[in-house]
Order: sequence, then C-alpha cells, then structure tokens
Amino acid sequence: MASTLDLVLLYLLAAVLGVVACRSLKLPPMLGYLAVGVLIGPNAMALAKDSAGIRYLAEFGVVFLMFVIGLEFNLPKLKSMRRLVFGLGLSQVVGTVVLAVAGNALLAFGLGLVGRSWDLGWPTALALGGALAMSSTAIVVKLMAERLELDSEHGRRVIGVLLFQDLAVVPFLVLIPSLGTAADAMARDLGLALLKATVLLGVLLVGGQRVMRWWLTLVARRKSEELFILNVLLVTLGLAWLTEHAGLSLALGAFVAGMLIAETEYKHQVEADIRPFHDVLLGLFFITIGMLLDWRVVWQQWPLVLLLVTLPLLFKFAFIAALAKLFGSPTGVALRTGLYLAQAGEFGLVLLNLATDRALVSADLRSAVLAAMVLSMLATPFIIEHADRIVMRLSANDWMLQSVQLTSIAKKSIRTEAHVIICGYGRSGQNLARMLEAEGIPYMALDLDPDRVRQAAAAGQSVVFGDAARLQSLVAAGLSRASAVVVSYHDTPSALKILQLVREHAPKVPVIVRTIDDADLERLRAAGAAEVVPEAIEGSLMLASHAMALVGVPMRRVLRRVQEQREARYSLLRGYFHGADDSGADDLHTQRLQSVTLPAGSRWCGQPMHRLALEALDVQVVSVRRAQGAVMRPDPQLRLQGDDTLVLSGLPEALARAEERLLAA
Repeated sequence: MASTLDLVLLYLLAAVLGVVACRSLKLPPMLGYLAVGVLIGPNAMALAKDSAGIRYLAEFGVVFLMFVIGLEFNLPKLKSMRRLVFGLGLSQVVGTVVLAVAGNALLAFGLGLVGRSWDLGWPTALALGGALAMSSTAIVVKLMAERLELDSEHGRRVIGVLLFQDLAVVPFLVLIPSLGTAADAMARDLGLALLKATVLLGVLLVGGQRVMRWWLTLVARRKSEELFILNVLLVTLGLAWLTEHAGLSLALGAFVAGMLIAETEYKHQVEADIRPFHDVLLGLFFITIGMLLDWRVVWQQWPLVLLLVTLPLLFKFAFIAALAKLFGSPTGVALRTGLYLAQAGEFGLVLLNLATDRALVSADLRSAVLAAMVLSMLATPFIIEHADRIVMRLSANDWMLQSVQLTSIAKKSIRTEAHVIICGYGRSGQNLARMLEAEGIPYMALDLDPDRVRQAAAAGQSVVFGDAARLQSLVAAGLSRASAVVVSYHDTPSALKILQLVREHAPKVPVIVRTIDDADLERLRAAGAAEVVPEAIEGSLMLASHAMALVGVPMRRVLRRVQEQREARYSLLRGYFHGADDSGADDLHTQRLQSVTLPAGSRWCGQPMHRLALEALDVQVVSVRRAQGAVMRPDPQLRLQGDDTLVLSGLPEALARAEERLLAA
C-alpha cells in the first residue's frame, strides 16, 4: 500500500514531467497536468487513486485561484462590472438551464409522436442543465492570465460570467438534492440558502474592508515575514471555511477575501506571498481532473461521448456569443467570449456527482457525460490558443477592426524615427511623455484604456489604443526604428513578454521597466532590461532628501548624497555619455560613460572579463550588451564574445586608454 509520501512524490514527478513535455512542445503547461492525471489515474496506469483527501486538497487550488482573482477585482471594479455579472452572467446560467429543460421536453414530445419513449425527466434535465451552464474558472482564468487578457474587452466579460457561475453554484447545491422533495420544502431550502448568502456577503463586503486593513496593519507591525504569510493563509482559508459552512462555496469566500485585501496597501505583498501555494495546488487540481477520465468509457461509447462533447461545446459557444452580442459587445468580442466559456467546468463536475448520488442521473449516463466534460476541458487550451484564427474566419468585421487598429498605430508612427515607445499611458507614462516633449524627443504611447486614449488623443498627444504585449502593436508603433521602449506600468509578466518580443525582433533597442520594488529585479535584467526602476527606491530617496533639507543639510550636499545613492543603485547613472554640447570647464574631471563594441575577431573574445584588468586603469564595466540584445551585469567570469558592447565608466583619459586596450589587435 502506497504511503502518503509515495503519493506526494508521484504527483510531483508526474507534474514535473508533464510540464516539461508541454513546454518542450510549446503547449500550455495546464495540458501537461491534465494529461499526466489521465495517465496515472485509476482508469489508466492506476499509479494513484482518486481519493477524497486528494480531491479536497486539490480544491484549494481553485480557492487560491479565486483569491488571486479577488485581488484584481476590488469593490469599485466589481461594481463597474455589475452589468456583466448580473446581466450577462445571469442570462447565461438561467438561459442554459431553461433551454436544457425545454429541449428535453421537446425531444420527449417528438419521440412520443413516433411511438418511442424518452427516459429523462425534467428534474434530470434541470440537473444536467445546471452542470452544462458551468465553465472552468480554473482553466480559463489561468490561460487568460498567461495571455495577459484579464483586462481585455472579452476578458472582462468572461470574468463577469464566471463570477456569476460561481455564485449560481449555491442555489444549485440546494436545488438538486431537493428535486425529489415537495415544492414547499424546495422553496424553503432555496430561500434559506439565499438569505444566508445575502447576509454573509453583505456583512463581509460592507464592514470587512476596515477590519481587514486594521488586522493586516497590526500583523505588519510585528515585522515578521513568517507571521505575515501565516496570516494571509489564515484569512484566505478562514473566509473560505466561513462561506462553505454558510452553505456557499469555498471559492466564493476566497474571492471575497481577495477583494477585501485588494483595497489595502498590502495587496502586492500578499499576492507575492500566496503565489507558491496557488501554483502548486492548482497544478494538483488539474491532475485530479485528468484522473476522472475513463478511457474505457470513451472507447466503448465513443459515438455518445463524441456527441456529448461536440453538441454542448457548439451550443454554449453559440448561445454565449449571441448573449454577449445582445448585451452590446462587438462581434469579435462576443465570439471570443463564447469560445472561452464553451467548455465544462469543475463546479459542473460537482453538480453531476451530486445528481448521480440523488439518483437523478444513471451511472452509465454519468460515465459518458463525465468523460465528455473532461475531454472538453482538455480541449480548452487548444481552443483558446487558436481563438484569434477562429474569430477571424467567422467574422470579417473583427479582422477589419484589428487591421484598422494596427493601421491607426502605424499611421501615427510611420514618419517617426528614434522615438520612445511608452507602454502604458497612466500617470507615469504621461509624466514621461511631457518630459520627452520638453526635450523635443518624439514618442508613441500604447494604452488599453479606451477613455484615456480618446481624451489624450483629443488633446493632441501621441497615444493610440493598443496592447504593448502583442508583437503586432509594437511593430506598428515602429519598434525597429525606436530608440528605446519604456514599460511604465508595474506588471512583471507583461514586462517579461515585452522584453522577449523586443529581444527577438529588435535586440538593439533598450528597454526600461518600472516595478514596485526589487523583487523581480534579477528576472527582468536577465530577460534583457537595460534598467529596472523600482518605485520603492525612488520614494525612499525623495523621502530622505526632504528630511535632510528640513533638518538643515545644505541643498547641494543633499543633491550629492541622493545622486551617490542613485549611482550606486542604477548602473546607467554612473556618469553620463559625452555629447557635443558637453564642454564645461570640469568636463575632464567628471565621470563619463562610454560604449565600446568588441570587433568580431578581437583577442578578448572567449576571455573572462577579469583578464581585461580595466580596474588598473580606474575604469569600471557598468554592463555588457550581447549582439542579440541581452544586457548582462558585469561578472569577472563572464566570457566575452564578438560584437559585445561594453558600457564603461571613468574619467575621459582613463576611458581613452581602456578603449585603446579593448580595440587593440
């Protein structure tokens, strides 16, 4: 009998192998989790049992996923989405159930006319309709987060529908067991559940934010990272436990916890602390979903399974796309919303099992439906990956809209050269744009907020609607002709994607990235960032400068101290690059920066950097930029290559000697 440690090691090994295989094949890692779940599950190699304990632990993956979603959707943002949640979401769930029941009744009536019977009653049709209405929050949100689509037009609609589906699970969990009871008992149970949900959520959302800020501040004052992480876990799981015992779902409580924390100043720290638990447990959840698939049912009843996969996918896609269009979405957005929500969901599996336990669904039908639901979830990464192609084939209008958008970007940037591409036109991006204008430096800003873009463009500023994390937008903005790219918003995954695109398609264009703190400094630099500017560092420098000035330190000394700290922190500020207008009296005694590119056949190629011995000349290497665009930090053991560009810091005479040494044959 396998021990707990044996099972843990098996799951970890399977997860690692599955993710490595999918990464090698350039497939979503989630597909690896699902595939290894099928392989090691009780219906294939039988290496692991689908135990209740493992399934319950895996549910916490969805709990932490909903918590992270809650961090992104604070109360003001949720209020702004109420039309999507309680309009589009409510219409989708209710409409799906009504159509399922009506379709079942029509089918029974039609077969009765030709003398055939139909065994499914309306309670079974209602239960299956509820399961059909659910989509996979875990899979869809994970994929949208990886594709940076959570704030897109279709992303907001998808999240709105998913949030209502999670809310709708509550009445379904009460309704399905009550389908065999009297009508008055069913109404009483439903009313009690809705009352508990309303009271609990009302208390949490109205007064919870103040309590949450007070509590997190109290914990943060202890200045213990361990205590803070434990507190985050306590809050997340505690609210999940509270909502579960109130007859709601675990995931809903975690979502509320995330929303409450999102309005405090601890949001980013909490997000960083929770991510390891979120990623590991969500991977375990996907493995347990894969373990549910019985390949023997697929093999023996493949016509029925194929029908149960195809028809619900097509029905949900068409129905949700039509509803989104009815609620005012453009055709392309409506089609994407339908594609992203067409699959079955994890809560649908819960409702299916509950209906089976209550004898509403037979065991044979349950096996075929379960196999079809898992297969639809397995197909979701492929559907979403090819969503753009599918939409463009179905809607010429969407292709035209995207073409017009890219053309408008290109039209504004086509006559611009040596400009700065500003990714994000929020407060930081706008301040940068004003300073560039003052210096006569052209810029092109990309932003995804249509209201901001419209107002800024009306004011004559060079800003267009576009996603800076998409290659097409960067190319249309003139990436190959740009002098620099600046990521002005703090989103590390998006910044890493932009860095990858710039490194692949314009490796000589430097990229400057804004961040909250130093947490992702090394990742961003390794990805090719020329400089990373953390807000926390700049804030502390300004705080120190004001404090020193107020206590009487001479302003010249204050400025010198701040500059010394900046030079110690930012490699690009250690000196400056000499230009034609730099001819002051102290110019020969001022630190400068100078770039020297090693020839392809240089004698230093293949040599470690310490062999240069530039320290003897009072010259420091600030950074090394590879020919492919990657920026390397100075390392004595770093081996130099042909066409490497070394940024040197030193006095003019010392720099001249260093350049002579580097370029000597």
